[in-house]
Amino acid sequence: MSRPFRIIDRRSLILLLGLLLSCGFFATTLFGYFVSKEAIRSAIIGQDLPLTSSNIYSEIQKDLVRPVLISSTMAHDTFLRDWILRGENEVGEMSRYLAEVKVRHKAFSSFFVSEKSGIYYTGEGVLKHVAENEPRDAWYFRVRDMQEEYEINVDPDLANSDALTIFINYRVFDFDHNYIGATGIGLTVDSVRRLIRDYQTRFKRTIYFTDASGKVVVFGDPTKQPPELRARPGLAAQLDHILKERTGFYQFKDGGDNHLLNVNYLPELQWYLFVEQNEDVALAGVRQTLYVNLAISLLVTLIVTFLSYLTLGHYQSRIETMASTDKLTGLLNRHAFGILIDKLLASHRRNPQPITFLLADIDHFKQINDRYGHRTGDQVLTNVSSLLRSTLRAADFAVRWGGEEFLLVLPGCTGDEGLLIAEKLRLAVQESTPCPENAAIRTTLSFGVSQYDDRETPDQAISRADEALYAVKQTGRNGVSLAPAKT
Repeated sequence: MSRPFRIIDRRSLILLLGLLLSCGFFATTLFGYFVSKEAIRSAIIGQDLPLTSSNIYSEIQKDLVRPVLISSTMAHDTFLRDWILRGENEVGEMSRYLAEVKVRHKAFSSFFVSEKSGIYYTGEGVLKHVAENEPRDAWYFRVRDMQEEYEINVDPDLANSDALTIFINYRVFDFDHNYIGATGIGLTVDSVRRLIRDYQTRFKRTIYFTDASGKVVVFGDPTKQPPELRARPGLAAQLDHILKERTGFYQFKDGGDNHLLNVNYLPELQWYLFVEQNEDVALAGVRQTLYVNLAISLLVTLIVTFLSYLTLGHYQSRIETMASTDKLTGLLNRHAFGILIDKLLASHRRNPQPITFLLADIDHFKQINDRYGHRTGDQVLTNVSSLLRSTLRAADFAVRWGGEEFLLVLPGCTGDEGLLIAEKLRLAVQESTPCPENAAIRTTLSFGVSQYDDRETPDQAISRADEALYAVKQTGRNGVSLAPAKT
């Protein structure tokens, strides 16, 4: 019997199959390598660097919200304004006040500069007199002439051995809205430096801040010399364009390696945030363990993205709450008031209805603080705030207007109705026990009431309520007064 005819030899088929599999495996691996390389590069450009930058920005914004609120409270503090208007006689009172703010809020420094006398006060007393011809005092005259309520500025702190400090400079006005000085607190940039160091360690990236000229002002490692950007040829050629554009993605060659760079401008600090990644270093591990790293990278990317989404959502919610709510009383703050009153006025223009403002002030609150301490004073503030909030309707809103001042906004309520509500609130506070730990402590409220007139701004209506409140205080406090209609 003859042997069967074979078109292809078995050994040749195995060899061909092996060759095809080898070629396919090699092609797939090579293709996978380039796809992975490009995917990782795109992830660094489109996700990782911007995410690192966004996280640092969010952390810095979160750290700045509370100091801004503290400076705002100082600027509207009745004690501070009264002390200035009395002639700045007792320097020790102002020093104790600033020292307490510094200690209580864990600030690096606290200050007040008087427009009338030019004296720069700190918690240690008089630091100096500011002068227009002194370059180091230029910040004060800039703040005096600016339109905004406050600024965030970075300067050496004369009171702390010229340590680089983030200052919140808040303008102060008297009760007639005349400018009388600037106050605020300072924060050391060490917290920003620690944040940078943490992110550099965690993500193996180079992170630093520069000023408008491209000079590095904050670097993660204080023991090392900060990089000189204009000495790096690949980056120096683009630096002026980067600073002009303020935000964007860039790449450049340095020492033969390709570097990826994400830049964001932080208007609060007037700094540029540089997040830099050496692409060749980032891809070195991928070249060695491609398949394992692909699987791990996918898993890690999904987890990190999901966790980052949750974390950013959590911090955004916290920042919104911190930015709109007074921490001590739980009432809205002035920032939130500005947003809500704009919405209320827009609704009022579509469907006109009366709006009444109630401006309330706790009588003799300073005496409570002086006699029983600020802890008891805070408890009185908190309990009075809770009582006000619980008595209002759902459409009304209450704002902590100053140290012991509250603003109540009553939509759909006439001035006469507001007068009755104010009287009801006054009686409720008078009969309450604002400090359960010491039932002997009693307090009262004085109210100024004004009905909004379409011909005026909300600030003008509130000023009329303030005048009515002042009239109550002049006649003995613990009363209610309706401001006359706008003429």
